[in-house]
Amino acid sequence: MSEVDRLVAVLHRLRNDCPWDAEQTHTTLVPYLVEEACEVVEAIETGNPADLREELGDLLLQVVFHSELATEDGEFGLEEVAAGVADKLVSRHPHVFGGADVPTDLHATWEQRKAVEKSRTSALEGIPERLSALARAAKILSRARSRRVPLPVAAEPEPIGDEELGEALLDLVARAQASGLDAEQSARAAVRRLEERVRTAEASR
Repeated sequence: MSEVDRLVAVLHRLRNDCPWDAEQTHTTLVPYLVEEACEVVEAIETGNPADLREELGDLLLQVVFHSELATEDGEFGLEEVAAGVADKLVSRHPHVFGGADVPTDLHATWEQRKAVEKSRTSALEGIPERLSALARAAKILSRARSRRVPLPVAAEPEPIGDEELGEALLDLVARAQASGLDAEQSARAAVRRLEERVRTAEASR
């Protein structure tokens, strides 16, 4: 038995014999899924391999748990989850598995294949609403570039260093507080305006 198989067996036992585990649903597990993902990020940022191994295990538990719930409902299991992502990786990397040439822009090619697979008509489709304003803005701009949606932003912005960017963002947050503004809310409002510009640009093509 592999360790992954043992984990599945342990969780199956918990679903049967532990009252707390037995009452969980996809919905009730959402806060834990978000928390574990954030803890993985923190472990990566601190650079501690032992912490990263532990937090990846906790995140894996969430994947196994949700797969177990789906299995109980007769929908899918962990094998189908693994098969689906493996098939996706193969189909989106024809330059690795299919003998195709390596694309000039790997990221844009990935996004274009993803859009075709999911029959998406807009660059905004599939971007999680729960993302922070900064993360959502970055995703929208990336999607717009990959889909060649014309936007009034610099085609080749002036590069900035990691530390300089962080300090600039902190400075903006401090200025926002001094002005009685909420930086996150202001950023979200700007992202909504960006989304509207994307929709307008897509509609005019």
